[in-house]
Amino acid sequence: MSLLRLWTRKPPTGHRAGEFAKLDAMKSLFHLAFNVTDLNEARRFYSGVLDCTEGRSTDTWVDFDFAGHQLSLHLGTPFKTECTGQVGSHAVPMPHFGLVLALPDWRRLAERLQGAGTDFIVPPQVRFEGQPGEQWTLFFLDPFGNPIELKGFASLDTVYAQ
Repeated sequence: MSLLRLWTRKPPTGHRAGEFAKLDAMKSLFHLAFNVTDLNEARRFYSGVLDCTEGRSTDTWVDFDFAGHQLSLHLGTPFKTECTGQVGSHAVPMPHFGLVLALPDWRRLAERLQGAGTDFIVPPQVRFEGQPGEQWTLFFLDPFGNPIELKGFASLDTVYAQ
């Protein structure tokens, strides 16, 4: 059975038995777990700089609310990245993760990062100005070298505009 197929015994309203929900039609949260080398430093950065709310924790991991999504930071060696991605004229680390935000939220977070003295891989800037998919973007590393991208859109309805 495909992992992308969600079978139900009793189909939801408007669906027939045997139908499945497409992933792009589901509304859900993501969970991302990755390594950091110091949980207290992670707390200072993710709570203090990014303003994430701390969730559960143990001596070896801590959860954060990352704009409604769950980040689980575990003690260990951070994943290896290489600057093989291209954002405009900037080589960016792959893999990376991040958020797509409404533009006012993106601006507030960009100002917060600038105020914290963040060293940007890609400084806050607009891309595709005046085109479908116009977006503001920035890239930075957390204190452990984990790359994060933040994108801002005037309308989240244009995230996939072509």
